Amino acid sequence: MHATPAPLTGAQAPLSGDDAALIGLAALVVVVIPFLWPLVEQFSMMAHEGAHAVVGSLMGFGIKGIVMTTEPRGETSYKNAPDTGPRRTLSRFVGYLGPSGFGLGAAKLIETGHVVTVLWIAIMFLVLLLFVIRKSFAIFSVPAVIALLAYVMRHAHAGLEEVIVYGMTWLLLLSGVRVAIAHGAKAGDAENLSRTTRIPTQIWALLWMAGTIMAVAVGGKWMIMRS
Repeated sequence: MHATPAPLTGAQAPLSGDDAALIGLAALVVVVIPFLWPLVEQFSMMAHEGAHAVVGSLMGFGIKGIVMTTEPRGETSYKNAPDTGPRRTLSRFVGYLGPSGFGLGAAKLIETGHVVTVLWIAIMFLVLLLFVIRKSFAIFSVPAVIALLAYVMRHAHAGLEEVIVYGMTWLLLLSGVRVAIAHGAKAGDAENLSRTTRIPTQIWALLWMAGTIMAVAVGGKWMIMRS
């Protein structure tokens, strides 16, 4: 017997605050423990490079391609993008806030009861990502995540879908903090930003850490202490 999927439209009742907090603790374990972290590291990098691509497009830059390796390392290259200027600075800055930004968006949808919508939007963004991927490990990892999310939508019952969406959201929020702290002032984006703006790399690292921590606080409140 097949599980009954959740409705594709309309609102779903969010999980209780206690359940949301427990899922958050489980996600924290995955993010903190070294041998579990690689399970979500690629997912976090997809959000990072996706943020570069989205903001770069909004700034008027064409996307030449995105590369993501197994190390993992990623790079988003643009067409006709200047090396300096406010638009280029913003497109460089947003990467380390990408997982947090997507996580905040998902948390807001959860708060308003649109849990399954998170899966639809995640699949849509990942499919768009496929069009700009160049030869790298992402050719395999991105389709694998799309297939996994599609399987969840098709076969998982409503309660399991909600748990998975909450888990994805917590992982995005928490991985943003981990990566921002781990890379810090040594991040390639920080070095490029410092080179073009003369603002020290440590300042950019602090901004990323502050932004990602604030995202966890706000997103966690939306999921656990709903208004």
